[in-house]
Amino acid sequence: MPYDKTWGNRIFDAFNITVLSVIALLCVLPFIYILAVSFTAPHIVAQGGFILYPKEFSLAAYKYIFSTNTLVRSLGVSIYVTVVGTLINLVLTSLLAYPLSRKTLRGRQLILMGVLFTMLFNGGLIPTYYVVKSLGMIDTLWSLMIPTAISAFNLIVLKNFFQNIPEGLEDSAKIDGCNDVGVLFRIVLPLSLPAIATFALFYAVDHWNKYFSAIMYINDNEKWPVQVLLREIVINANSRVGDTNIEEMNIQPLTIKMAVIVFATLPIMVVYPFLQKHFAKGVMLGSVKG
Repeated sequence: MPYDKTWGNRIFDAFNITVLSVIALLCVLPFIYILAVSFTAPHIVAQGGFILYPKEFSLAAYKYIFSTNTLVRSLGVSIYVTVVGTLINLVLTSLLAYPLSRKTLRGRQLILMGVLFTMLFNGGLIPTYYVVKSLGMIDTLWSLMIPTAISAFNLIVLKNFFQNIPEGLEDSAKIDGCNDVGVLFRIVLPLSLPAIATFALFYAVDHWNKYFSAIMYINDNEKWPVQVLLREIVINANSRVGDTNIEEMNIQPLTIKMAVIVFATLPIMVVYPFLQKHFAKGVMLGSVKG
């Protein structure tokens, strides 16, 4: 039966659309401003004002940041940490979540309690630093990946997802000669691709945006990820990206900052649409069963 909207419902819908549109516009405007300033000629930016489109198109800021190897090197560090770190996260999380999803595992509840404990309490900043230092990971990229190798929250959700897979499939695989490792890689993981893709994006975004741990553990600026370099540029009045001062090249510091922000944000924004469709399916299926 078709739904006939009353005037009250129409007014309510119009009000909701208006309010949500205004909120969406307020969220999008900063990104439009950043993108516009990064492509605007330096002398136009020097005049000040709110820019929503480049009045005079210029690639001066991007030419500058690509003229030095500093930003490119930091981008390479971020890509390496994101790719390798995400692989480590997915492998270790899956290897722990699968046995915890089997009720026949001895000591399962005790291990789960230990995992839950880490969600509520941690060793603190200084003890964590000394652990990383004692393992010889200071000034190495491993310090950005190993200490956060497993997320307790993601582990529990993935464990719940594995529990939703019918046990009959695993029993059939074992009858055909598969061991537990074969069941995991041939049956469980292929059926869990939506959840795996979801957590891959969660872990990748976390690695890509990582800067606090890099500030703590990385002293060599040649090993800084792009977010740390971005922080240095944003808080530095002179915005020195490389060995050349931008004032000598007649480029506005604000233009450089916006160009670096776009450069640091674009890669993860490109990856996001390809995995977005897995979000609702992956997370909701993993939260149905405890």
